[in-house]
Amino acid sequence: MALRTGVYIVPTDRWYIERTVWLIAGIVLLTSTAMALLVNRLFILGVIATGLVSINVALTGFCPVGNVLRLFGFTSMLGSERTTRWYRMKTDKWYLERRIYLFVGINITVASTIILFYTPWLALFTGFVGGAMVWFAATGFCVMANGLYWLGAEPRLNPASLPSSRCTECAKSGECLGGHPILAREASAGLVQPTATPTLKQQEV
Repeated sequence: MALRTGVYIVPTDRWYIERTVWLIAGIVLLTSTAMALLVNRLFILGVIATGLVSINVALTGFCPVGNVLRLFGFTSMLGSERTTRWYRMKTDKWYLERRIYLFVGINITVASTIILFYTPWLALFTGFVGGAMVWFAATGFCVMANGLYWLGAEPRLNPASLPSSRCTECAKSGECLGGHPILAREASAGLVQPTATPTLKQQEV
C-alpha cells in the first residue's frame, strides 16, 4: 500500500445497510458503556458481543444485524453479489471498510475484557469508539477510516474520492475498486490519453 493524502468520506445520501449497522453499533456501545459505569460492570458484555460480531463480519462477511435490516427493505453497498437470500459483505479483498470491522472489533473486545476484569477507566475508550461510530454514520467521516486511507487502504464505498496512489502505468489503474472492472476500464479509457509516438518522417524533418 502506498501513502496518500486527502480526506475520505463515505456516502451519506441514503441509509444503506453498512451505514445503518455503524449507527446501531455506536448506539449499543454508548449505551452498554454508560450502563457499565453507572449500574453494573457486566453491561460491558454488550460491547464485547458487538466486538465479536464485528470480527465475524470482517472474517466471514455475515452480519446478523445487516440481515435483519435487509428484511426491512434496506439495501447494501458492500454486499456480495453471490448471495440473494442473505446479506453477506464482500470478503474477496481486504479493502478499507472491511479492515475497519476487524480493527474496531479487536480493539473494543480487548478494552472491554480489561474493563470487566481490571479497571473501568477504559470505558472512556469504548465510549469514544461508540461516539465515533455514530458520528461516522451521521457525517460519513471516520478517524480510523482516514488513517487507513492515508496508509493506502483502498476504499469501496467511495472510490471516486481518489485519485488513487496507482499510476496510469499500473496494470490495475483501470480496475474499479467497487467491483466493476469493465465499467472502470471504459471510464478510464477517456481519462488516460496515450502519448503520440513520432513517426519516422517526422523525425527526419
